[in-house]
Amino acid sequence: MNTTKIIIADDHTMFLEGIMSLLNNVSEIEIVGKAVNGKEVLLLLEKTKTDIIVLDISMPEMDGIEVTKIIKKKYSNLKILILSTHSNSQMIAKLIRIGIDGYLLKNAEKDELLYAIQKINLGETYFSKEVAIIHNEYETNFKQNLATTTELSNREKEILILIAKQYTAAEIAEKTFISLNTVNTHKRNLLSKLNVKNTAGLVKYAIELGLLD
Repeated sequence: MNTTKIIIADDHTMFLEGIMSLLNNVSEIEIVGKAVNGKEVLLLLEKTKTDIIVLDISMPEMDGIEVTKIIKKKYSNLKILILSTHSNSQMIAKLIRIGIDGYLLKNAEKDELLYAIQKINLGETYFSKEVAIIHNEYETNFKQNLATTTELSNREKEILILIAKQYTAAEIAEKTFISLNTVNTHKRNLLSKLNVKNTAGLVKYAIELGLLD
C-alpha cells in the first residue's frame, strides 16, 4: 500500500512532537522529516521525497510564507497544508494567492487534520470552516478585481503598482517620464475605476490581486 509521505515544520517543539505522535499511528501516513524553520524545510526537500508539507507560518530564519513561495516555484507538484494559530484574513489571502493547498487552525481536531491530508493528497484543497469564509471571499474579490484590472491601461497598472510600493507622485513622475499633473490624473482615474476612496484603497486592491508579489 502506498503511503502519503509528509514533512512537518513548526518551531514549537512540543506541538511538532505532538503532531508527529498523532500521525505516526496512522498506517496511510509516513513522516519522512521534521523541521523548525523554512531553511530546514528546503534542505530536507533536496534529499527527501515527500508528498505534503504540514507547515507553520511563524518560524525563525525563514517563515511559512517565504518558504511557500519558494516551494511553489521550485516544486510545483508538492502540496502544502498550513497549520497555524493565525486567522488574519490578509495573511490567509496572501497564502491562498501563492497557492497553498489547505489551511487549518491549530485547534483543529485530529479527524479534521487527517481529512485535510486525505483531500490534499487526492489533488483537492481543504480549508477549515473559519478559513473557508476568507477563501470564498478572496475568490470572489479576486475575480471581480481581475475583471476590473483588464479595463486599466498599461500605464495605469504601472502607476497603481508604484503607488502600492509607496512612491510619491513626484517620484512616479520622474520614474515614468510624465508630468506631475498627468500622474495625479491617472491616480484620480484609478480611484474612480477601482471604486476606492483613497491611496490606502489602491494599495489594498494591488495587494489582493497580487500585483506586488
